[in-house]
Amino acid sequence: MKFENFNILATAGYTPERVVPNSELTTMMTTSDEWIVQRTGIHQRHVVTAERTSDLCTRVAQQLLQRSGLQATDIDYIVVATMSPDYQTPAVSAQVQGNIGATKAVALDVNAACSGFVYGLQVVHRLLMGDSPKTALLIGGETLSRLVDWQDRSTAVLFGDGAGGVVLTSALAQDGAFIAADYRTMGEQGRYLTAGANGIDSPFASDPQPVLPFFKMNGRRVYNFAIKQVPASLRRALDQGHLAVTDVDYFILHQANQRIIERIAEDLTGSMAQFPVNIGQYGNTAAASEPLLLNQLVTSHVIKRGDVLALSGFGGGLTIGTMILRY
Repeated sequence: MKFENFNILATAGYTPERVVPNSELTTMMTTSDEWIVQRTGIHQRHVVTAERTSDLCTRVAQQLLQRSGLQATDIDYIVVATMSPDYQTPAVSAQVQGNIGATKAVALDVNAACSGFVYGLQVVHRLLMGDSPKTALLIGGETLSRLVDWQDRSTAVLFGDGAGGVVLTSALAQDGAFIAADYRTMGEQGRYLTAGANGIDSPFASDPQPVLPFFKMNGRRVYNFAIKQVPASLRRALDQGHLAVTDVDYFILHQANQRIIERIAEDLTGSMAQFPVNIGQYGNTAAASEPLLLNQLVTSHVIKRGDVLALSGFGGGLTIGTMILRY
């Protein structure tokens, strides 16, 4: 017997207590609340003060266990999507595994920047397919405030910290199901969005280079990439699943920019009611953005069992990933 079910048992989300409204940023750089809102739709963001990415992800993992009724020892896999880990090693997923006592779980991280959570969905989907039922935690978590130059208004106004996640299982034949997916990487354009450059600093370096941790982004290039490639990816996945735009209840898109989401909805001729947004509250949280929004919609009873969801992440790499599933 082959287990190929793909069910979300529970969702969870966590953001740090510290909130930074746009008005506070005006004391740190030349900007205004009106300028930020008009260009991005962001009113505030949450930032860490002492917590690290593993702390946020551990909080989400604990919520997921509580909401699903599972024990940590029931978990077979832990996958964390992040571009802002605590260390190069150990992986954030390994830290979470140790923190919650998931002694049976195999742990790994996925770094596909803002596409990370949706890439992680595909990784978990493959891991769950097999001859015995399996259960996985998939978490997207970021502390992007550590990668931001807080004097650079072109990037500092965009990003926030947070984590969100899901419990996925192949054990139960409920409403949930994988429907279709589309993944693309465009590495030749990767230079348009970078963060966390390690530099070259050894006694043997012929051309020593400093550590340059901060975000560097060609905003126009990334914007054009998003408004062209996201609708194309969604259409490919819809075609694969033999679906129309109207067959999808909600499009859970990476919360990069309100204007981008509106352009994508317009391109697909979908209703904005199908494209929920929460970027105003949280900013761009990279790999955490889709699971944070998903959890918000599930816990507020907007999303219901049997709904068809299209999740799409896009960003650094440059990468794009789309998965359509039944919740």
